[in-house]
Amino acid sequence: MKNRERTLAVLHYAPYDRLPVVHFGYWPETLEKWCAEGHLTKAEVAEYREGNALPAEQAIARKLGFDFGWSMQAWVDAKVMPPFEERVLERRADGLIVYRNSNGLIEAKVEGTVSIPATVGSTLTDRASWEREFKWRLQANPARHESAERLAEFKAACAVAVDYPTGAYSGSLIGAVRDMLGVEGMCYMQADDEELFREIVETIGGLCYENIKVVLETGARIDFLHFWEDICFNNGPLINPRTFEELLAPRYRQIADLARAHGVDFISVDCDGLVDKLVPIWLASGVNIMFPIEVGTWNGSIGPWREQYGRAVRGVGGVRKAVLARDRAAVDAEVERLKPLVALGGYIPCPDHRLPPESKWELVQYYCERVREL
Repeated sequence: MKNRERTLAVLHYAPYDRLPVVHFGYWPETLEKWCAEGHLTKAEVAEYREGNALPAEQAIARKLGFDFGWSMQAWVDAKVMPPFEERVLERRADGLIVYRNSNGLIEAKVEGTVSIPATVGSTLTDRASWEREFKWRLQANPARHESAERLAEFKAACAVAVDYPTGAYSGSLIGAVRDMLGVEGMCYMQADDEELFREIVETIGGLCYENIKVVLETGARIDFLHFWEDICFNNGPLINPRTFEELLAPRYRQIADLARAHGVDFISVDCDGLVDKLVPIWLASGVNIMFPIEVGTWNGSIGPWREQYGRAVRGVGGVRKAVLARDRAAVDAEVERLKPLVALGGYIPCPDHRLPPESKWELVQYYCERVREL
């Protein structure tokens, strides 16, 4: 079987010869470290981008033993357009830089560090700033769509892609809101100006719908749609599940119905953190693949979801990537933990995030060998 065939077979609960060995990408620092160790060439590191059709990505995956990455081949820009000019607003004596990013969010970080910056404010604070700076930047227009030539190339690539499933990015219905308001700003606005919050959510949802409609109407053979949200933390959702269901479930359902009308069986959502309270809402709204099933300190796993919701929930992910920085015994223990989950069907193991610099090259190779044996 080809990797695309075996992937779809797993997700359809059909017979397959072996599991596909799937990754979720790498930190740039990881690739640089592996290059310094002699495992990768400088050209491979420089040319690497996420996307299974790209030569550098294929070369790195092949050397490690991965079959492909869970990534999208078609993207339509669902962010603010044009983006805000990134501008430094303040340089503090302690080395902290305060700046506005391309989403209009005000962030702070220490210059020279590679980490998630702290949110300290937003350009979007009230209806006046929404109307003046944001609403017009979140409308559907041809400039957002990949060129007709690129969409034609995508359609042609899907027709011949036999070694990996092809995915199309559906956007972000609530993660994008967080990216403009920040977590605190998003929480306060729901209480301080519920009408404006609803309008923002609806505007972004409409944009995502129009964007993915363009891709689906090319007639390309698409295997799955994919949302990005990242709207949970280690204790649960950053938004009240009742609010999530009321405001977001109808739009998920609309996009899912559109996808199914175009023959797309699978819709995956990328959300970190403890997502358990949102899983039933996603399932009822047409999403059927949870990704990357972040293990975290809460021991996230597809197992309890399968017990509660049955075969309606599928999964890609759920592998503790930290074991790839330890030793073979740790990898063996992790593979043993995965075996009963794989036996449930509809589940493909994958490191639960991009591999960090502490990941050991030989240990990643060993992990790939073990998963290929499952």
